[in-house]
Amino acid sequence: MKTYMASPSDIERKWYVVDATGYTLGRLSSEVAKILRGKNKPQFTPHIDTGDYVIITNADKITVTGKKLEQKIYYRHSDYVGGMKEMTLKEK
Repeated sequence: MKTYMASPSDIERKWYVVDATGYTLGRLSSEVAKILRGKNKPQFTPHIDTGDYVIITNADKITVTGKKLEQKIYYRHSDYVGGMKEMTLKEK
């Protein structure tokens, strides 16, 4: 039996709308990542984009556990000298 490999013409993409109210940040993001990669489909092929589209509503009502709101730091850089910027989750 041969291994099935999906081709780009075989892929059917669906739209998912997810209400983020009450979900935990990490758990929701891992589920959305599975949908975006296409791992929820039987046609999943690692080197082909088989994922679907996701719209997340009420993202401001997501639950953050522990002290991540004050302690989690996001970094970005402008590619210039001294261009490193830091921002906590609370500041975003």
